[in-house]
Amino acid sequence: CFHSSPALLARGDGQFGLRTPKREKYVRRENRTQPPVEAPYVPPKVKTVTKSSVDKTIDIFEGMTIVELAKRTGESLSSLQDILLNVGEKVESEFDPLSIDIAELVAMELGVNVRRRHSDEGAKLLGRPPVVTVMGHVDHGKTSLLDALRQTSLVEKEAGGITQHLGAFVVSMPSGSAITFLDTPGHAAFSAMRARGAAVTDIVVLVVAADDGVMPQTREAMSHATSANVPVVVAVNKCDKPAADPERVKLQLASEGLLLEEMGGDIQVVEVSAVKKTGLDRLEEALLLQAELMDLKARIDGPAQAYVVEARLDRGRGPLATAIVKAGTLVCGQYVVVGSEWGRIRSLRDMVGKMTERATPAMPVEVEGLKGLPMAGDDIVVVDSEERARMLSTGRKRKSEKDRLRKISEGRTENEESSEEVVERVEMPIIVKADVQGTVQAVTDALKSLNSPQVFVNVVHVGVGPVSQSDIDLAQACGACIVGFNVKNPPSSVTQAATRASIQIKIHRVIYHLLEDIGSLIVHKAPGTAETQVAGEAQVLSIFELKGRSKSKGDDVKIAGCRVIDGQVTRSSTMRLLRSGEVVFEGSCASLKREKQDVETVGKGNECGLVIRDWVDFQVGDIIQCLEQVVRKPKFVSSESGAVRIDC
Repeated sequence: CFHSSPALLARGDGQFGLRTPKREKYVRRENRTQPPVEAPYVPPKVKTVTKSSVDKTIDIFEGMTIVELAKRTGESLSSLQDILLNVGEKVESEFDPLSIDIAELVAMELGVNVRRRHSDEGAKLLGRPPVVTVMGHVDHGKTSLLDALRQTSLVEKEAGGITQHLGAFVVSMPSGSAITFLDTPGHAAFSAMRARGAAVTDIVVLVVAADDGVMPQTREAMSHATSANVPVVVAVNKCDKPAADPERVKLQLASEGLLLEEMGGDIQVVEVSAVKKTGLDRLEEALLLQAELMDLKARIDGPAQAYVVEARLDRGRGPLATAIVKAGTLVCGQYVVVGSEWGRIRSLRDMVGKMTERATPAMPVEVEGLKGLPMAGDDIVVVDSEERARMLSTGRKRKSEKDRLRKISEGRTENEESSEEVVERVEMPIIVKADVQGTVQAVTDALKSLNSPQVFVNVVHVGVGPVSQSDIDLAQACGACIVGFNVKNPPSSVTQAATRASIQIKIHRVIYHLLEDIGSLIVHKAPGTAETQVAGEAQVLSIFELKGRSKSKGDDVKIAGCRVIDGQVTRSSTMRLLRSGEVVFEGSCASLKREKQDVETVGKGNECGLVIRDWVDFQVGDIIQCLEQVVRKPKFVSSESGAVRIDC
């Protein structure tokens, strides 16, 4: 106001300075009295792994770009780049090539299954020996045939004379060529082992006994070979026996869909005898001819690709894996990842036990130096460093644990949905110990096949090696039975601890005996089903009536004079009255007398007086049945093919 113009000073606005706002009357808003609007709570969207992405399997290869990986996994580039940063891999551009190990780590973080693909472009391919798997029904002479080929006796070492392992060895033929053989078990319980043998093989030798013909496991072996797209050579064994009929076997094979050479097909049939050692040279010619037609070649240089056919735990040497090299060369000192386990190869031994520095394609070796026991059927992956091996192993373990928990939760939800009728079911926990990993899987699958509506077989723990004190502690905690297959008898301290804790330890060496023993245990533990059966029958011959009874004794009573014509009549049982074959009444027995004496039971051929509670309308000729409740236990059924089940 000190610098204002005369015009401004002439205004009569009153005092100069800051004006306070005019105070108005406060009016309360009407909508304040209304309650606040209750908006529904919307939880934040949680990114979950959907079932489709869990079941999704993609192919990965060396040198694929982030763009290619994002396209196959269906994820955005930014999410893949974040995972790469967490893994510790620095990528400048999305078109930079990734190693196959990093690609697998990224896919595992996304919850996607992977299938490794290796290219042989630019590599030098050389011929390799064929891998031949011997398959067939139990006791048809598969191991005897291999013993005759390699001049050894393995059958005597096997319990019960039947193969219960998957063995691999190289046989040098008289012609100078070598063939890698895989011997598979023939019992029904070892189906997974036969499937593994067919997965890694080039040729399948189907052994059929000339005196027995085509059996269930023969058909199963044919289906395994067909699904793996592997050529078949048929060996008709036991041709030296008097009951041998090779022509009948050929007709059976032809009826099963095998196109034999004699009938215009391409499947060779060789008649052999493992005992007399006849026809072995013709079998060798047939195998080498088939291998020559297939033109088997493999990459020798570069990192190896191998396949685990068996795994076991050795007390002095630790976890051992029997593997067959598919391509490349496996060298001592390399870091490898086998399934979810890793390690540095300490030594390689061939099947004779001789140390070797390297393993070439189609060569079976025993790998020593793993940190844990792998699963039979796992692939062996060679990696550059210990850090990469640890990272890959940890990622695979995490993913397998996630998949296991997901399956458990899915199983629970399915059980909740399907549990409309509540059936009494007893849980039978079992701990399985065996000598090798493949046998552990086979025994576990065989025991789970004994599940029934009344008894649930729950395999709480599996392991390789003899029964130990920790197994006793675990069995005591969950009330389990311990099953040892092909393992040594436990020491006396372990046996005494099991006796004190009332824990059953069952050691077996033959799969038949194991399944029979556990089957009888399941039958004993099953609650059974309650059934009503007729314990006896009585025919009404005459009717007596008691009149004029006092109030304390009740109304008039009608007594049926009967003769027991079958079984026995018991006072505590339920009575059923039949007239002309139809049920008229069911009720409890109020009184049972014989010669004016109260009795509990009246046997066949005797006469008695019988009163049924709340029933007086008896007629001569009526039949009175005595009903009793019985508990029927399930039965253990074993078929000729070796398959077992619990029949409720």
